[in-house]
Amino acid sequence: MVTDPSTWLLTLLAVFAVSSISLLASLGLAMRPLALQRILLLLISFAAGALLGDAFLHLIPEIAQSSSSFDTLASFALLAGVISFFMLEKVLHWHHAHMPGQKDVLHPIAVSNLVGDGLHNLIDGAIVAGAFIASPGIGVATSVAVALHEIPQELGDFGILVHAGLKPRRALLFNFLSSLVAVIGAVATLLFASLTGVERLLLPFSAGAFVYIASTDLIPELHKEPEPVKSLLQVLALIGGAAIMAALLLIEGDTRNT
Repeated sequence: MVTDPSTWLLTLLAVFAVSSISLLASLGLAMRPLALQRILLLLISFAAGALLGDAFLHLIPEIAQSSSSFDTLASFALLAGVISFFMLEKVLHWHHAHMPGQKDVLHPIAVSNLVGDGLHNLIDGAIVAGAFIASPGIGVATSVAVALHEIPQELGDFGILVHAGLKPRRALLFNFLSSLVAVIGAVATLLFASLTGVERLLLPFSAGAFVYIASTDLIPELHKEPEPVKSLLQVLALIGGAAIMAALLLIEGDTRNT
């Protein structure tokens, strides 16, 4: 357990700051519903690209770097992420179909996205805490990288929730509550700093969840828009989401070298 009060204070302040930044970004869209409707599918495209980019450019390489090889356990954890979210959606679709009269029942895509985003935020909180345990300077640099990482993802997640039928204010609330899961990850890391190995399972599981959500929930929605110009914009938005994840590799590289 970390006993330094300054490490606890800096970590929690950084995590709350990152969560607030993502809230402000989504709030800007929530205040302009007409503009949101015009760019909703572009946000979906952007989110799909960001999720795939995060999985293939950040999470999976991080697993490979944390061990001598991408071992069988990590592979099974990645596969478990895909299968678990398939099973989750099966249950949610059944529940949704058998309770059609209840307006408060969330669409399965919304629930899957919130669960996946919550898991990712849990890992982000753990990463920020681990960086502050190393040193305040590395902690600040890592927090900046996570914030830049979270803004495009949270904007995309907000678009997904609205597309799934939630009103902007409710989507904003759920998105913010999901972002606060990072606090749990940070606190758990500070409390159990001496324990290792859990992240090696969470990272591939999260990667599998992101690949599943992007490829089965988001991309099929984009195929419903056949107009060539809009389709091209969606492709560019998807590439843009992945490109931002690629650009963040430079920041993360600088952070590791700090």
